[in-house]
Amino acid sequence: MRREASILHLDLDAFFAAVEQRDKPSLRGRPVVVGGVGGRGVVATASYEARAYGARSAMSTAEARRRCPSGTAFLGGRFAAYRRTSDVVMALLRELSPLVEPASLDEAYVDLAAGEGHDLSVEGMTELGRQLKARIAAATGGVTGSVGIGTSKLMAKIASDLQKPDGLVVVPPGRELEVLHPLPVTRLGGVGPATAERLHQVGVKTVADLAVKSLTDLVTLAGRAHGAGLYALARAEDDRAVVPDRGVKSVSHEETFERDLTDLDVLGREIDGMAARVGERLRSSAYSGRTVTLKLRRYDFTTLTRSQTLPHPTDDSRTIATTARRLLTEAGTQGGLRLLGVGVSGLSVYAQGDLFAGEDDEPLPDVVTAEDTTEQLPDADLPAERRWWPGQDVRHEELGTGWVWGRGLGRVTVRFEGPLTAPGPVRTLAADDPLLQAADPPDWRTTE
Repeated sequence: MRREASILHLDLDAFFAAVEQRDKPSLRGRPVVVGGVGGRGVVATASYEARAYGARSAMSTAEARRRCPSGTAFLGGRFAAYRRTSDVVMALLRELSPLVEPASLDEAYVDLAAGEGHDLSVEGMTELGRQLKARIAAATGGVTGSVGIGTSKLMAKIASDLQKPDGLVVVPPGRELEVLHPLPVTRLGGVGPATAERLHQVGVKTVADLAVKSLTDLVTLAGRAHGAGLYALARAEDDRAVVPDRGVKSVSHEETFERDLTDLDVLGREIDGMAARVGERLRSSAYSGRTVTLKLRRYDFTTLTRSQTLPHPTDDSRTIATTARRLLTEAGTQGGLRLLGVGVSGLSVYAQGDLFAGEDDEPLPDVVTAEDTTEQLPDADLPAERRWWPGQDVRHEELGTGWVWGRGLGRVTVRFEGPLTAPGPVRTLAADDPLLQAADPPDWRTTE
């Protein structure tokens, strides 16, 4: 841990949804949910307006539809638009320091001590944070970010989450425990649902509760490595360096159980939870992977792994869970398992997959829009309409640029507007209109 608060963590607020609201003026101030639009879809990001109704990332789209009111926009993702905006933000961070560690498209750490000319006092860091936030909003067309600055990566990340959205928190040196200890223990990295449940069973609900536990207690509860990690984090001990441009090879999550488990149903639920976390991390980092790996540690501490390579890259939690469950069935649970882990490797930069997929394996709704009508579309109409998905950028040779508002019954509905226009008109066209074509994302920095 450093003597100065010189590590910055930036977390862009509801990033995917914020980009959609920037590029689609009719959606500003309205609930927006980005992710899979079909019955098997998963929420990638919900705008703060949608979060007020309980929508959140990793929730099924079906559940988000039940919670959100009529008029909520359910959109497929536009990775090119998110990548372009992320690149602008990361370039601003690299102006502050050569040591920038992107954690995902919308999140990064910056080592400000490695930059030139920075005032590392609390006042200086606060002013730097204000200026950075203003520059990000101006450069991205209004996308906001929350900034945390502290003496370690742990404290910087904790700080960036304290006043979201559009927050700025600098944790002064020496006040780390004052900030950290009142927080729920689930705010610490590595405390997932299973670990949290075990901690709750022994009376640990806050980080302060965790700090009271001895190293021996935590090792007994969570295993040697995980227990030692929790012991250090509860004391704000974190000396991890900011590592620029690291190559991510895999994404994984594992849990050590309080007692050895043999029940396939119980272990299956554990796998589902771990797969959900791995899938969420893949999606937020814009990666997909082809190889699913299951790690098992048996009652006698022997460790083995089982892997399966999929025909196509995926970031879908259900696919990961189904594959890992199958691997568990093949490996068996003889004698009991004390640790289980799920991972995905063979990563590649995100290719539109299950998260933002269409509904190829189920009947399509009549119109998939903010209004969400649900009459079934005849199978005969499917091929023409699969060209279009809600939120997609399009251009009509006569009417100009816009985005797909809905589709169904041989038609596609387009709202003609862009990031620099007023809310635009809606027109319904034939799904096979030769004048209508898919388009690149609009540039919020230029006019048509």
